Amino acid sequence: MRTSSTDSAGWAEQHKHNTKKLAVWTGAWLVTMAVAVFGPQLVWESNSTLTLLALAANLVVGTGMILANKTHLEGLDELQQRIQLEAMALALGVGLVVGLAYSTADITNLIQFDAEISHLVMLLGLTYLVGVFLGRRKYQ
Repeated sequence: MRTSSTDSAGWAEQHKHNTKKLAVWTGAWLVTMAVAVFGPQLVWESNSTLTLLALAANLVVGTGMILANKTHLEGLDELQQRIQLEAMALALGVGLVVGLAYSTADITNLIQFDAEISHLVMLLGLTYLVGVFLGRRKYQ
C-alpha cells in the first residue's frame, strides 16, 4: 500500500514532468513561429513552398503544445485547475471584448494605426498572468 508521502512524491514528479513537457512544446512552437514569420523575410525570399512548410510545421507543433497543455492542466490538483480556469475565462473575455473593440476602432479609423494581432496576444498574456496572480491570492 502506498503512503500519502509516496503519493505526494509521485504527484510532484508527474507535475514536474508535465511542466517540462509543456515548456519543451511551447519552446518548439515559439521557434517554429519565428521560422514562419522571419524565414520569408530573412532566409528565403518569395518561396511560398518554404513558407507553407514552415506554417504547417508551426500548426503541427502548436497542436502538440495544446495537447501538452491539456495534460498539464489535467495533472493539476482541483484548486490549481480552478485558478487556471478562472484566469483563462478572464483572458478569453477580455480578449474577445477588447479585441473586437480594437478591431472596430481600426476598421472605422478611430485609431491612426493598424490593429495588430501581436497587441491582442500581449493583452491575453498579461490578462492571464493577472488572473493567475489574483486567483492565487484569492485562495491563499
